[in-house]
Amino acid sequence: MVIPAACLFDLDGLLLDTEPLHAMAWSEAAMFFGCQLSSDQLMALRGRRRLDCAAQVQAWIGAHSGQAPSPAELLAIRQPIAETLLLQAQPMAGAVALVNRCTELAIPMALATSSSRAAVALKAKPHGWLRQIQVRVHGDDPELTAGKPAPDVFLLAAARLGVAANDQCWAFEDSPAGAKAALAAGCRVHVVPPPQLDQAALAALFPGVHQLLGSLEAVVLDPADSARAQ
Repeated sequence: MVIPAACLFDLDGLLLDTEPLHAMAWSEAAMFFGCQLSSDQLMALRGRRRLDCAAQVQAWIGAHSGQAPSPAELLAIRQPIAETLLLQAQPMAGAVALVNRCTELAIPMALATSSSRAAVALKAKPHGWLRQIQVRVHGDDPELTAGKPAPDVFLLAAARLGVAANDQCWAFEDSPAGAKAALAAGCRVHVVPPPQLDQAALAALFPGVHQLLGSLEAVVLDPADSARAQ
């Protein structure tokens, strides 16, 4: 096993257990306008930027009722719900140990997230271990031209670390949009998928990824880590 040249991490649903909280906030906001979102629709929102999600939910509400709120009206309902919920987010299994291990091995790390800078600051505030990831690309980064599933966030993160976005650059994701973005960037892609998905759904949602993981506890960064992952 070769130590990766860099590790690029998603945040929501990968390092922090926020995705159920995001789903709850989108569901409650959509219900305010009379539209119940399905589990497939909520899955489609995972990993995407807030404004992209708002535009998608707006379209679903419009298709359901014939009349939709503006993205601003939708977010005015959704954001207070989300901000309250996200303060409860806990680390995903293995996340703290993996980030610590990257630091021990001097593996460069970057955050490649769809969340805005302000949202990351809110979610990361209780989690001092995240300060080890100094290089960050946020969803509202002025240099980011397109959000996931476009590859831009991973290409920009790799560039800021001074590494090539190839199979020696490992990307860690949990969402179909994020996995597609990392693959398009050229990275080696490791996915911790949502636990409720069966094998058929995994194959459909995550084609071409290099590794599906039960949790980040299974990540092997170098030969010395093999025994830990058993």
